[in-house]
Amino acid sequence: MKKFRFKSVVAMANMKMSVKSAAIVLASSTLISALLGLFRDRLLNSYYLGTYPTGIDAYTAAFTIPDFMFFILTSGALAVSFIPVFNQRLITGNKKSAWEMSSSLLNLLALITLAASILIMIFADPLIRYIVSPGLDESGMILAINMTRVIAINPFLFSIATVLTSMQQAVGRFVFYAFAPAIYNIGIIIGITWFTGGINLFGIQIFEGGIMGVAIGVILGAVMQLLVALIGLFGLGFDYEFKINWKNQGFRTILKLLPPRSLDQGIDYVNSIVSTNLSSRMGAGAVRSFDQATTLQSMPVSLIGVAISTAFFPKLTEELGNGDKKEFYNTFRQALRMIIWIAAPVATIAFFGRGYVTSFISNIGNNNSNGTIASILGMLCIAIFARSVFHIASRGFYAYQDTKTPFRVSIIAIGLTILLSIAAYLLGWGVDGLGLAQSIGALIEIAILLLILQKRSEGKLLDKEFLKAVLKMGVATLVAGCVAFSMAKFVPLMATDSSLVITIPKFMLITAVSLLAYIIASYFLNLDEVNPIMKAVKKLLFRNVK
Repeated sequence: MKKFRFKSVVAMANMKMSVKSAAIVLASSTLISALLGLFRDRLLNSYYLGTYPTGIDAYTAAFTIPDFMFFILTSGALAVSFIPVFNQRLITGNKKSAWEMSSSLLNLLALITLAASILIMIFADPLIRYIVSPGLDESGMILAINMTRVIAINPFLFSIATVLTSMQQAVGRFVFYAFAPAIYNIGIIIGITWFTGGINLFGIQIFEGGIMGVAIGVILGAVMQLLVALIGLFGLGFDYEFKINWKNQGFRTILKLLPPRSLDQGIDYVNSIVSTNLSSRMGAGAVRSFDQATTLQSMPVSLIGVAISTAFFPKLTEELGNGDKKEFYNTFRQALRMIIWIAAPVATIAFFGRGYVTSFISNIGNNNSNGTIASILGMLCIAIFARSVFHIASRGFYAYQDTKTPFRVSIIAIGLTILLSIAAYLLGWGVDGLGLAQSIGALIEIAILLLILQKRSEGKLLDKEFLKAVLKMGVATLVAGCVAFSMAKFVPLMATDSSLVITIPKFMLITAVSLLAYIIASYFLNLDEVNPIMKAVKKLLFRNVK
């Protein structure tokens, strides 16, 4: 028996991957993270949504400002601005400049986010009381303020981890980059299961427990995620320097690219702040219900839009870097078609199976809460499709190192979404109206982005063949929708279905039959995307036939 060697395992995991392998790893890790997230939310909701809705509203609201600071300062802004410039340095063989640039960016973001974390701790009271959730009662308000101060360190920890994993992503290393979010969820689950009961150290009670223990688990998860990101550096050859080199041209280029994308992220998150503010005025549990529906909506977006576009992005930047626009157009169309072909039926099945999906995270015997989440999710199903497409559409601009255009489009789309959300609140449409506003805004955003890309390519990007394929996908989706509707009637969700052992098989049956109908329809419509599936099926069925 061979001796286990940690270094060799890490080295193997850090090998450069092809686009196909990267997409598989990213999708798999996102699925694992999503399942852990479902388990995390199910635990939280079973503990608090039915028994302590004010407390879980406060917990949900506590993430708003720390997450906002992370999104506006780092998050996707770093990935799309850093990777093209970093790759450019590596292609030309200038590793010294690449490491110098990475060290400078890491140090700068660490300083900025540390300052932001301290400011959040200081100003948590007015931020929560007057901006984030003014509709909470006084006990919920105080709890939200205290938990915000605990979670405030997240932007600092997340930013360091994001710089490290972005370097790994840029050179085709996806394993540790992909699995870091799953580790974060594990930390929160530890907080729910152990820290809520209090923390004892050598027989001394140092923490009494309660929902504040979940906030401590959040910090544990962030630290664990950072450690995973550090392991991913093994063998990369990163030459870290504890200084900021303002003269490095790559670093200066990134600083020019960061603000538009950062503001884009910030504007997008302002929408979430407005939604939290409005839902806090709609009764206890409304903040959590809207958040949970949004979480459920974002899972397929991450599995489809984020995973596929992230895997294709390095190739898109490389093709443009080599001046090969024809190949860039082909690759972009391939990624966009793949996302549309997968996202359309998933959004449709999610709509007709929204009651089942909700039961995965909210099985607390509280039908009112479950019904509210399911109703909001139904309104957000259009956003599943639109936001999946958004990730590849926006990366079409980022490959050109153009972060300003998506920002301008976001201002229009988010501004409209906020206006629609306020209108929904004033008209008394409740949290369902907030979900509808999100879907309309997301559709408008991708429509504008794709139109601009099409015009920039002089009509070469989205050709007639692409448009015909999308029309065929629409027909196949209609078939899948009819089947999903019929299956939901044939296998109804009963009031007594309180166990995952019952709900998961029913939902899987609806999903399997609907997807089968979709695949068959795609086959008869001659869609290229179905070919790999048909080849795999034929190989499985006829592997012993000469």
